[in-house]
Amino acid sequence: MKGLKEIRKQKGFNQQYVARKLNISREALSYYENSKREPSFATLNAMSKFFNVSIDYLINGKEFSKNNKSHSL
Repeated sequence: MKGLKEIRKQKGFNQQYVARKLNISREALSYYENSKREPSFATLNAMSKFFNVSIDYLINGKEFSKNNKSHSL
């Protein structure tokens, strides 16, 4: 989750503050930031709303762009 730690630091929030606001433990947030655990969709959604960024940003560290060339399915 490249973008999670980045956006938290950009906003000037410590882990304890964000964890409290998201109703998760500080340890869980640390695990998410360091890719030791994956958050549930509900938690990802809450993080996205809290930081006002896309879920894609939280995961990849950049916003989704329709212009990105991707592999065909």
